[in-house]
Amino acid sequence: MATVSDVGVNGEKRAKISPDFLESKGVQETKALLSELCRHFYGLGWVSGTGGSITIKVHDDAIPKQNQLVVMSPSGVQKERMVPEDMYVLSPDGSVLASPTVKPYPHKPPKCSDCGPLFMKAYQMRDAGAVIHSHGIESCLATMINPSAKEFRITHMEMIKGIKGHGYYDELVIPIIENTAYEYELTESLAKAIEAYPKTTAVLVRNHGIYVWGDSWIHAKTQAECYHYLFDAAIKLYQLGLDWSTPNHGPIQKVKEVVVGGCNDGASSERCIVLDIEGTTTPISFVTDVLFPYARNNVHKHLSLTFDTAETKEDIKLLRSQVQDDLEKGIAGAVPIPLDDSAKEEVIAAIVANVEGMIKADRKIPALKQLQGHIWLTGFENNELKGEVFEDVPRALERWHASGIKVYIYSSGSRLAQRLLFGNTKYGDLRKYLSGYFDTAVGNKRETRSYVEIRESVGVDKPSEILFVTDVFQEAVAAKAAGLDVNISIRPGNAPLPDNHGFKTIQSFSEI
Repeated sequence: MATVSDVGVNGEKRAKISPDFLESKGVQETKALLSELCRHFYGLGWVSGTGGSITIKVHDDAIPKQNQLVVMSPSGVQKERMVPEDMYVLSPDGSVLASPTVKPYPHKPPKCSDCGPLFMKAYQMRDAGAVIHSHGIESCLATMINPSAKEFRITHMEMIKGIKGHGYYDELVIPIIENTAYEYELTESLAKAIEAYPKTTAVLVRNHGIYVWGDSWIHAKTQAECYHYLFDAAIKLYQLGLDWSTPNHGPIQKVKEVVVGGCNDGASSERCIVLDIEGTTTPISFVTDVLFPYARNNVHKHLSLTFDTAETKEDIKLLRSQVQDDLEKGIAGAVPIPLDDSAKEEVIAAIVANVEGMIKADRKIPALKQLQGHIWLTGFENNELKGEVFEDVPRALERWHASGIKVYIYSSGSRLAQRLLFGNTKYGDLRKYLSGYFDTAVGNKRETRSYVEIRESVGVDKPSEILFVTDVFQEAVAAKAAGLDVNISIRPGNAPLPDNHGFKTIQSFSEI
């Protein structure tokens, strides 16, 4: 699109491009939008004192996002007084295409933001459509509550739902990098944080601020507002002596050292525990004899009643894609699902046939798990289902929670299904003791890389600080290979273990 040709103001690289394109409606509208946002963010306290910066890609349906031009606010300029003519236009590789004109005294000569290289990393590594750099005091103070923390963590707050890929019950994790004297010196550490946290849409800079990106300027702005709200909430909870990083936001407690059986040296302390469900917290019979039959027996009814809802349309879309893949691979039991313009009953009948085959084969696939979760949701809401856990589970969860140990669930069932099970037991709602939920979106439970992903998500210094409890030998082997401490659960109805399996076994959570 453009080639570097000379050097412009302050020595930045300049590139050639058609003057007509630089004056196009898309570029001009993006400049105007950027100046409007700068004034708005100034009012929020994000870009005061000429600090902070914003950059947006010039959207054009005919141009792939990675090839779109970038409009960027300049450095050292009063953000609330900026006008469209003050903006820089950059090529996709960061070369300057157009610079602001020089203004008379007391204005300084225009200067491309030192944030430029950091913005480009977000564009290149996350295919972002916009990036916001805020100096909001909330984002600064959030990194100072614990000066040694490498992450900011918060859970069970409504505004978490505004962050891509997160829900109310999830634990939001934002990496923190250390500040430097010059902004461009942060480029490498920001890139490493983006790589190390593939799900994050932001990076905090200690004592400095935050970088937030999104698919579009609306998405980036929405997330930035949610992040600042959550930082402010954490600061206020901290001032009240309450812990923002735990589900019930109770009093801040010093984490007690709890010795957990199965550690090699006999003296390791677990910072968090990850629990399987079937055969570990819950009898296998509950899943096989209650949940699966309920889902299988209610597929037709559920689809008939909800066929035209957006949720069910998405479920059908996922199932149709999965079945098409199954048909191409010759998987037994796969039946073609008619297209949307076919008769409703024909579509439903085909889905029922496929679901019955998938359940019979005990397939751990997202399309099936998502539909099952929605069917079970109805069952729990109508009090036709009640979550079942072993009687030692509630006491253990309460004890671990009181000791400052964070507990997570990792199951092949969807996160929705997990929350339904623990939220509707005869012992009451146990979700207050749980910090987060993992499903097969992080990977197959018998693959080591899945536990590496969990290890990087829960915020421990060493993988051995995580205790994983499961009833499946192959899962135990995979978790151990990732460095986790492992206990195998021995419960009624569980499959026998191989001889000389080498793992510590427990028959009750009271042993942990």
